[in-house]
Amino acid sequence: MKSTANRKKNGLHIIIVGCGKVGCTLVDQLSKEGHDITVVDRSSTKVSSITSTYDIMGIVGNGASYSVQMEAGVSNADLIIAVTESDELNLLCCTVARRVAKCAAIARVRTPDYSDDANYLIDKLDLAMIINPELEAANEVARILYLPTSLEVNTFAHGQAELIKFKVPKENMINNMTISDLNKHISVKFIICGIERGGEVIIPTGDFVLKEDDLVSFVATRQSAKDFLKKIGFKTNQVKNTMIIGGGKVAYYLAKRLINYGISVKIIESDSARCDELSILLPKAVIINGDGTDEELLKEEGIEYVESFVPLTGIDEENIMLTLHANSVSNAKVITKINRINFKDVISNLDLGSVVYPKFITSEAIIAYVRGKYNSTGDNIETLYHMFDSRVEAIEFVVREESKITGIPIMNLNLKDNLIICFINRNGKIIVPNGQDVIKVGDTVMVATKHTGFTVLGDILKK
Repeated sequence: MKSTANRKKNGLHIIIVGCGKVGCTLVDQLSKEGHDITVVDRSSTKVSSITSTYDIMGIVGNGASYSVQMEAGVSNADLIIAVTESDELNLLCCTVARRVAKCAAIARVRTPDYSDDANYLIDKLDLAMIINPELEAANEVARILYLPTSLEVNTFAHGQAELIKFKVPKENMINNMTISDLNKHISVKFIICGIERGGEVIIPTGDFVLKEDDLVSFVATRQSAKDFLKKIGFKTNQVKNTMIIGGGKVAYYLAKRLINYGISVKIIESDSARCDELSILLPKAVIINGDGTDEELLKEEGIEYVESFVPLTGIDEENIMLTLHANSVSNAKVITKINRINFKDVISNLDLGSVVYPKFITSEAIIAYVRGKYNSTGDNIETLYHMFDSRVEAIEFVVREESKITGIPIMNLNLKDNLIICFINRNGKIIVPNGQDVIKVGDTVMVATKHTGFTVLGDILKK
């Protein structure tokens, strides 16, 4: 094992316990941002693989062990992130770290029983955050099903503003229209903050001409977003029913939320014992014990007529095949859950509808926290999303003090290229800004940018 005693600190010293999918994603993104990382895992193979790929330290052992944590440098660490497969081990790792060091602690907790007690656990165990990828993935799927013509729906300003992606249809009124003209035609407040065309991502200006098949991301308040889509010819009604394949944690969280919104839910699950559990947990859902990859069963259960279809098996290939099958036999809104990021170029060329990556949802929340902690004075990051395969970052900052940004009309700010200010949230009111608007202390401000690694709002200015 390698010693961490004499390591030179660069950025934050972060210990990541668990080298699974989420752990590897965090290592990839946090190492790019210049942080000093040590990974801990019981598997020597996993530790060896990740340390040979990245310039990081690795310890083989039990991350909840006091001696292992000391060897990993917990006494000088700024943050420990526990993302093993065990909720209990993650909580124990964080508890040990908080007792022996001053580092902050984040635990991945996936079990519904623990997730329901998240606020209690955060308080009593003195944690910085509890993150639940399955719950967050379910929330993302639900947001899309409430607005099924969208490809993605992300929220900012505690749900008051939405970042929505859609594809421009051939016959749509906005095809061949400039963004300036679109603003004149539509009386709704919105701002287009990103467009992908032919593999290229653009932060557009007003003279940009929208074209068929463009992937467009825009920001507006929740009601204005619906009004905008309606005015350009999209349906905005939520789905009335959904068919879910697989009865795991994501399916449970999703079904529970959809049922609360009056959406009928049918779950097909192959494990009879799990079906019995779901029947008790979700008495208003229809639970079918069967093989969700069986074409005849899917036909019997009405796949041809269902309004939405969400494969949530644990196997990416099955989810992709099920989505393609649903597209071929129905007009359902389809959402595909994918855990791995291998072959992303191939996946992007398939007609998979909306694609949800649970591990990216997890890593984004943690990276937002890390950036805020790295710059603990001044502005803090409230929310962070990666757009267009991480080529654009959408970041919401809290403005805590006067700076070069505040009190100056936006048109007079020397902003970096490939960047747009999407909204200002002032006392709960969402302002889609024009050049005369100013940013004030107490506001939250969302920006979309092709630059990466912003930690404070001042990063939007040219040096």
